[in-house]
Amino acid sequence: MTFLWLILVLAVGFAGYVRVAPSDPVKWHKEPKVDHNSDNENSVRRLVMSGRDGLARFHQVAMGTPRTTVLAGSVEDGMVTYVTRSKLMAYPDYTTAYQDGDMLKIYGRSRFGRKDFGVNANRVETWIDAL
Repeated sequence: MTFLWLILVLAVGFAGYVRVAPSDPVKWHKEPKVDHNSDNENSVRRLVMSGRDGLARFHQVAMGTPRTTVLAGSVEDGMVTYVTRSKLMAYPDYTTAYQDGDMLKIYGRSRFGRKDFGVNANRVETWIDAL
């Protein structure tokens, strides 16, 4: 019985940590290294021919998404990193968008876990489709 209580306390503790853990802009707000489209188990990279206003339009779409905030950067800076939290557990996912001429480089990734079950790819594709 003690073992079950320990597991429960650890699970609740982890869930609490996920909700309040600080996001360090130095770690997460970096120019995305994107030279081709790719999907990994907990991340997605996309290159989009967007025109020079792509980041501004992308920003409008991203900011219209529930539970999404800006971690760092701005459209004027040419790079923005967003934090989108899941509805139930408030897991943070980070999406960095960088305007490189007419190309928009997008990198979405999870902070916790090894697999995101396609959540980042779905969000990024939805945002791209809305452009």
